Amino acid sequence: MADGRHLHWGAEALWQELESVLPGLSVEVVASADSTNTRLLERARICSGRRAGAVTTPGELDPPSASSADVPAQRGRRQDDTRSCLLVAEQQHGGRGRQGRIWHAQAGASLTFSLAIALNPPNWSGLSLAVGVALADALDPPVDAAPPRIGLKWPNDLWLMDAPGRGRKLGGILIEMVAVGERRMTVVGVGLNVLPLPGGTEMTSGFACLRELWPDVMAPQALQRVALPLAQALQRFGADGFAVFAPAYRRRDLLRGQKVSTTFPGVAEGVAEGIDDLGALRVRAGTVHALVSGEVSVRPAQA
Repeated sequence: MADGRHLHWGAEALWQELESVLPGLSVEVVASADSTNTRLLERARICSGRRAGAVTTPGELDPPSASSADVPAQRGRRQDDTRSCLLVAEQQHGGRGRQGRIWHAQAGASLTFSLAIALNPPNWSGLSLAVGVALADALDPPVDAAPPRIGLKWPNDLWLMDAPGRGRKLGGILIEMVAVGERRMTVVGVGLNVLPLPGGTEMTSGFACLRELWPDVMAPQALQRVALPLAQALQRFGADGFAVFAPAYRRRDLLRGQKVSTTFPGVAEGVAEGIDDLGALRVRAGTVHALVSGEVSVRPAQA
């Protein structure tokens, strides 16, 4: 924290909860890191004896996290194995996102962590959407016919909803992969805004934080709420792919029915018509185009 106190993460209890879902898991908390994704990818590369580049599913890890205190690694730091690992950085000074963005945040303001896991799903399409569903449902449990407070902006952002189709950015997801022999290690990076921004700070997509939903929340409480549902969702995605998550995503799809602008060739603007069962975004611009995550950037069109 900015006043010199560090956060209490309850790593031992978190490990006990997650280890039943991800046997062999380690839970580690560090005071500071350049990027939790980068650290876990490097471990996997060391293990494989390769230094080749990762295969990246574009996303955003926004913004970095929080604290200047020294926090020891929990449950054993492992530099070169490929068992599952949850790595949390209280302060992250080199978080990566699209177009080379690097995000910085005041101490205590955000939750940033990465979860490394070996997956072999029937189809990789829609992984970032499934992660978004898991996080949103954990933070904003569905309530019958009530509209969701957290919406999902295809393919990798969580927004706090102010009105249908309108909201402010709450967090983002960055998914990267690296081959390790016959296996593919998947590193899921998550960044969630926890505290309000300092006065006068602005973001182009607006800014939202968990304190608006949960007035007394701190980053460790947010992690405790999302970690197990995320691990369970990744296991389910590995077994069944995205289709099982599609109905829950559609409930939170903030782009559906909205005019959007895209970087897809020939589809500068159109109307979003939701997703298909593989997670592709359907955009009507004369005909319906299926936009695949990683190929295109999509934003709500300016009024």
